[in-house]
Amino acid sequence: PGLVGEERRPPRRSDNRLAQRWRAVEDGAREALAGSAATLTVLRPAPVPVAGGDDLFSRAFGPGRLVPTPFGYDPPLQLLAADDLIAAVARALAARRTGTYHVAPAAVVPLRKAVKAAGKRRLPLPLRLQRPVRRLLARRGLAAPAEQLPYLAHPSTVSGARIAAELGFRPRATSFEALCELRGTPAAGPPPSYDDFGLDKGYVGRLGRTLFAFLHDVYWRVEWQGLEHVPRRGRAVLAGVHRGFMPWDGVMLMHLIVRQLGRYPRFLIHPALVKPPILAPYMTKLGGLLACRDNAAWVLEREHLLGIFPEGIQGAFSRYRNAYRLRRFGRDDYVKIALRHQAPIVPFVTVGSAEVFPILGKIRWRWWERLSGWPCLPLTPTLGLVPHPSKWHTQFLQPLEVAGRYPPEAAADPAVVRRLSQAVRRRMEKALAEMLRRRRSIFYGSIFTSRPVLEEKVA
Repeated sequence: PGLVGEERRPPRRSDNRLAQRWRAVEDGAREALAGSAATLTVLRPAPVPVAGGDDLFSRAFGPGRLVPTPFGYDPPLQLLAADDLIAAVARALAARRTGTYHVAPAAVVPLRKAVKAAGKRRLPLPLRLQRPVRRLLARRGLAAPAEQLPYLAHPSTVSGARIAAELGFRPRATSFEALCELRGTPAAGPPPSYDDFGLDKGYVGRLGRTLFAFLHDVYWRVEWQGLEHVPRRGRAVLAGVHRGFMPWDGVMLMHLIVRQLGRYPRFLIHPALVKPPILAPYMTKLGGLLACRDNAAWVLEREHLLGIFPEGIQGAFSRYRNAYRLRRFGRDDYVKIALRHQAPIVPFVTVGSAEVFPILGKIRWRWWERLSGWPCLPLTPTLGLVPHPSKWHTQFLQPLEVAGRYPPEAAADPAVVRRLSQAVRRRMEKALAEMLRRRRSIFYGSIFTSRPVLEEKVA
């Protein structure tokens, strides 16, 4: 999920056999050298495509015209030049320092752009079809092992910050330049720049002028109030309510902020949204990041807007009869993130999104839960296929400022975190109650013709 640090390792029970074998190698080396005076330096390089290599990336970007790629996926890739790997090994030998280090270029390249840079064309094929075919071909040395295929479907990017800080090593070539060198044609001019997590502003702009504009202005007729509370520059945490189990409310909020303010909020999303084909690149190109502390820090440290739904996935699957009743705010991590990075919290609420796919019942089905990552199979009038044309109302509430009032260390104080979270929750509950009171129909009418909801100050 994003630029992963060295402390994050694959779980002991994982379907990724390749990662498990590397984990076993590392653990074996540590056990063998335990108690000795020997120095153990573990280097974890990004994929290194080389001419004539038999691994997945060398075959994909080597000779040939076509690249079989997983249908419906376009993950960001990190590709390391061979001479950069040699330089990293030399630096580690000279430093003689115990530690584990990722070796990867800072700049990524999306799969589609990588294929184009290699002078080849994609041949998108479903994963279910590719796996058995690749197993047969791999036995004859005609294809890379099928277990490597997920690396062309899901992001596996890592952070090289530790090796840069402790060993002073930074790869010379970007991922794009490594591809050009593999072809023997050095890049002309500066290499193109891509978002580390896959945000594609051109893609957002195209949808914003077509599909999103239709849904926002015509189909759901979204009206809003309080947009002046969203900072025009600098970091902020947008904390809101998510309903309807499909992420349309987050998408419409992103579209509104992009169109009105020219800013691109980055929402923390559930892993279930980046597993299915087509949906995965859709969410990442819109700026979605898997929910974790490292990804949140990446957004705020770059002075961006971070979007969070404090109720988590359970809020998205609320039954319609309780749709506008707030659920538990998890571990209040959004407050800890705001405190740690001294970012204001801007609460927002939407009335109308729960009617898009009203959940009338739930089926607990283990097979479906494992397949989809959802907590249940929701039962809706249209089976989740056709969203209802309800009227939406979105209100941004007064920011809760933390900078200058609480130090970053307050994130470790449960009393402070709880007090701030309860204050945000009260604001959201009060706004929802007032908005529902004003609403006369789920399909039409404005609720912002009168004064906005009064907002309390936080002590």
